[in-house]
Amino acid sequence: MHVLAIRIDLHLPEARSLKAKRSVVRPIVDGIRARHRISVAEVDHQETWQLSAIGAAVVSGSAATCTSVADEIERFVWSRPDVEVLGIERTWMEL
Repeated sequence: MHVLAIRIDLHLPEARSLKAKRSVVRPIVDGIRARHRISVAEVDHQETWQLSAIGAAVVSGSAATCTSVADEIERFVWSRPDVEVLGIERTWMEL
């Protein structure tokens, strides 16, 4: 079993309130969850207006599948015009 955890740090330059921030972050989290049926959540900076960190976990029998799903998640987030990607971190666990 292969487990890949992904953390994506985002800057939301147009967010002027927590409500505005969540209106940007929620569609990203829901879009990833709907497309890939994986665990995903906002994992840091919940009370900061213009920063967010999204975490996702991909579990598969093959490392290639985990990598492919992670690549698709990254492309989806990069395609969003309302966010700036500050960093992406991948952490592997093999069981």
